[in-house]
Amino acid sequence: MFPSTSRDTGREPWADDPSAGPSGPADEEGDRPERKGPRRLRKGGPGRRADDESDEAPEEEMPPVPVRRPLALTVAGFAALLGVGLVLGAQTSGPGHRLPFAAIIFGVQMLFVLAWTMAMRPPALLVVALVSAGTAVIADVAAVQSDIAGLAPLGYAAAAGLLLAVLGQLVRRVDRVRVTDSLGGTLLIVVGVVAFGTLVVLSRIPKGTQAITVCLTAAGVALLVARLTDAVAPWPRLAPQVPRGAAGVVAGAMLGTLTSALLGSYLVGFTPTSAALVGVVSAATAVLADLAVGYAEAGRLMAGEPPTMWVARHMQGPLGGFALAAPAAYAMCVLFL
Repeated sequence: MFPSTSRDTGREPWADDPSAGPSGPADEEGDRPERKGPRRLRKGGPGRRADDESDEAPEEEMPPVPVRRPLALTVAGFAALLGVGLVLGAQTSGPGHRLPFAAIIFGVQMLFVLAWTMAMRPPALLVVALVSAGTAVIADVAAVQSDIAGLAPLGYAAAAGLLLAVLGQLVRRVDRVRVTDSLGGTLLIVVGVVAFGTLVVLSRIPKGTQAITVCLTAAGVALLVARLTDAVAPWPRLAPQVPRGAAGVVAGAMLGTLTSALLGSYLVGFTPTSAALVGVVSAATAVLADLAVGYAEAGRLMAGEPPTMWVARHMQGPLGGFALAAPAAYAMCVLFL
């Protein structure tokens, strides 16, 4: 016989509430918050609800680097002075009188070594600086004393200087670890020093002095206009971390080419067309090299490297621009004039 009363007789009416029990699956589910939306699948991870996205902190955007007008004007003045010094130094060169121009080139090479070694900080910095200075001396002497005006002695000097710089970095165990990463920087320093020596070689060939005047004037005007434009209207910004504008780069290259074309109408052996042809190459290479230096400096700062010496950091761009314009002038003179 079954009992006449139900099993639930005498139980509290609230006992059926799942949240009142001390334990059990129902109790555990009651403590969970209600889902506000379906789970969504993530690529490479578990499902996530839409309301979970609101809890994540948004990524912070880095503010663009401000353009400092006094700094841009100072760099523009340095580029102008450097161009004037190189152009006037080329006018002192003549048959049998190459040493004054070589002395001016050597001074610019020492500025290049100081600025680029302090900015790039390769391993065994002092060794690289001394080897680069020695390479500059050997390149200048070879450019003046060689029987045939050519680039072969300068190429040998660059190869020997790079080899000695790398060997100097391999001597110390601390610097040996970084030598592979710094090989590109060491190569730029040594080759940049030798590149200025091409101006001495160029002064020894016909139309060489006129070509130096046209090309370096175009490069100097391009760098000057680019920096002045950045001080006034640095737009559109090429990158938030680089305080340079595209208007300055384009305007500098155009006005540098125009200046070279005007010079070509007055210099013997040139026409406005030929001068504009060699001038546009020099102006474009100068402003692009200056811009590349800005990108390299921004990359070092974003990588967490400490900032380098203020003066060396801002001399690096114009010096790199003229260092690249020098072999470009030699190539244009040999190939097209």
